[in-house]
Amino acid sequence: MKLTLTTALFTLAAGTALAQTTVQSCDREVTFDAPPQAAISHDINLTEMMLVLGLTDHMVGYTGISGWNKLDAEMRAGVDQLPELAAEYPSKEVLIGADADFYFAGWNYGMRVGGELTPETLAPFGIQVYELTESCIHISEKGAASMDDMYNDLRNLGAIFDVEDRAEALITNYQIDLAAFLASQPALPAAPRVFVYDSGEDAPFTAGRYAMPNALIEAAGGVNIMNDFEKSWATVGWEAVVERNPEIIVIVNYGEVTAEQKRDFMMSNPAFANLDAVRNDRFVVLDYVEATPGPRNVQAVKTLAAAFRAD
Repeated sequence: MKLTLTTALFTLAAGTALAQTTVQSCDREVTFDAPPQAAISHDINLTEMMLVLGLTDHMVGYTGISGWNKLDAEMRAGVDQLPELAAEYPSKEVLIGADADFYFAGWNYGMRVGGELTPETLAPFGIQVYELTESCIHISEKGAASMDDMYNDLRNLGAIFDVEDRAEALITNYQIDLAAFLASQPALPAAPRVFVYDSGEDAPFTAGRYAMPNALIEAAGGVNIMNDFEKSWATVGWEAVVERNPEIIVIVNYGEVTAEQKRDFMMSNPAFANLDAVRNDRFVVLDYVEATPGPRNVQAVKTLAAAFRAD
């Protein structure tokens, strides 16, 4: 989805000019009279977008990280002065109690359709919401996930917080860096078949065409075996995985079940013994923060591209 941005000037009664910014957030246009001063981000990847844009001075906290993920040293330093207001999903009272004026979240990233926290339920309390682009598929039509989803979120956050130049510089650097890396990689004889294993033993939770790993895999030169699955993150049957016979399995690392345990489950299960990925022990691990939309998507593509070309 291409997000649009318009900026206009209007004059206050006192005669002071103030920049008014409107951004497209899923199927809504959201207008900001001034940069938010009490922002809250949900989830580790969305919070890192705020950090790389240098927006901690505009934040009163974050939510939804320690319940599932561990911060590395870089992120711990970035949020050192900010409280985690909820380890998992925040309540409306948490946001109101923090005097928040802005909530950066997504559908199934801190908000649920028909749930307690939505743009509509928060608006009466003066809390504006910007929705993660990847998640828009839950409420409106959009194309398959792409790296542009992440770039557009950075671009729109830059507009909302009046740091457009910083956002554009970041995006340009990411694009140049990634293009140079991919250009240095040898050509693949064929796009490897890749399966994303997030979690689940009875039935796997995986990435369909609307989830970010689909974009990461394609950018790295592979093909997601579930790229015709008209879902974002969802559950499929193991039968479909066996039938499509992935050559490489990407494990998403987070939560109580470790990446090594997920690999051991697949390696030791007789039902998977004939999968090319299992026979050749070709597994790649991406941390949750790399596999979901955010700045670390660039490194994720590099990791996948190198793994696809490894002997």
